[in-house]
Amino acid sequence: MKPIQLISPVDGSIYAERTPLSPTEALAVVTRAKAAQKAWAARSLEDRIALVKAAVAKLNTMTDVVVEEIAWQMGRPTRYGGEFGGVNARTDYMASIAAKTLAPEMIEDSAQFRRYLAREAVGVVFIIAPWNYPYLTTINTLVPALIAGNSVVLKHASQTLLVGERIAEAFHAAGVPEDVFQNVVLDHATTERLIGARSFGFVNFTGSVGGGQAIERAAAGTFTPLGLELGGKDPGYVRQDANLDLAVDVLMDGAMYNAGQCCCGIERIYVHESLFDSFVEKSVAWVGQLKLGNPFDASTTLGPMAHKRFAQTVRDQTAEAIAKGAKPLLDPKKFADDGGAYLAPQILINVDHSMRVMKEESFGPVVGIMPVKNDAEAIALMNDSPYGLTASIWTEDYDTAAALGAQVETGTVFMNRADYLDPALTWTGVKDTGRGTSLSYLGFHSVTRPKSYHLKKAPK
Repeated sequence: MKPIQLISPVDGSIYAERTPLSPTEALAVVTRAKAAQKAWAARSLEDRIALVKAAVAKLNTMTDVVVEEIAWQMGRPTRYGGEFGGVNARTDYMASIAAKTLAPEMIEDSAQFRRYLAREAVGVVFIIAPWNYPYLTTINTLVPALIAGNSVVLKHASQTLLVGERIAEAFHAAGVPEDVFQNVVLDHATTERLIGARSFGFVNFTGSVGGGQAIERAAAGTFTPLGLELGGKDPGYVRQDANLDLAVDVLMDGAMYNAGQCCCGIERIYVHESLFDSFVEKSVAWVGQLKLGNPFDASTTLGPMAHKRFAQTVRDQTAEAIAKGAKPLLDPKKFADDGGAYLAPQILINVDHSMRVMKEESFGPVVGIMPVKNDAEAIALMNDSPYGLTASIWTEDYDTAAALGAQVETGTVFMNRADYLDPALTWTGVKDTGRGTSLSYLGFHSVTRPKSYHLKKAPK
């Protein structure tokens, strides 16, 4: 098998190299996972919760190593630490609702009948995790899957190969059986072969639309349930009654944090014409203070993109937009843009939806800003997208935000917030953003199946 190389965006070096499993070795992993799952599911819920929480606590002790490895693997500045705030919050919440969510729902318990609805583990859960938030995105499915009694096979992105190894190290050290949670390195062909062989009770994939389509094709005819979180082009809308300074601060952070490589990062903004000039001026000042550089430098606020080809996509979109009349407001020469993975941030005006930068996923530190005359125009533009993960509305009026949110084709509506994930609310999308859901009580439904019990007592 051809080795998979992890090329660091920091300096272009080979940071890690792993040989993927052969089809035979991969099948053996699935066999072990299936064999181990029954005993794991037979443990008490309290036991499984305790082990999972202990595993996450163990992961927290690896903070220094994890933060350094994340920087090397995908370029996030070390000043921002790891992802443990979100990891811990999501783990704690899912653990706290597990007993209630997984408890049988009694319909009748009489002298004649006991009828109830139960939920049982689907068996083996397969997680294909992305590189942009490598720990958070894994935890979203891993924690509820294990708590619910499933075994888990994790395949992490090639850009973050070491993350799966660290998670496995922590979970095994805490006492989660090795065959219950296995980290694997697979190539695309073997991955698709396993899915096509109906190896899993549930497959969760986070990645590109093309990747999601490949997963669907592999699963065709197997009836395997799929969770697919795919592309996004999340909009923000700043109404005339918005808190302007707050909107600028949060929306620009949402557009630029993690070098714009956030699942629900802000990629396009619509501003009421009365605030447009002020919003743009303040946004340029905000982004202009970012420092692009080596992620290990404490003063760096914007690291490299995860790979130079990702940066090139953004450069191409930006160049096309400028050629069509868009106006860039930031001088790349004022940033340490190397033409490779280190990409200068950019704000574009005079943009429209004929430009790829306003329609296609950019997943980088670029954002287009358009003026709008009213709510109707803003809603039309927000919905003019093949994607729908989150939408951010900026207003002082709760009722208006809710009413507008009902018209937006999206999975989550924010008011005066952006680029955030609440574990108590379901994480889902519409259109090409994918299918299925994670987190909240519905996250347990994804990794369990309903089962009905209709028990009639025999007459004496």
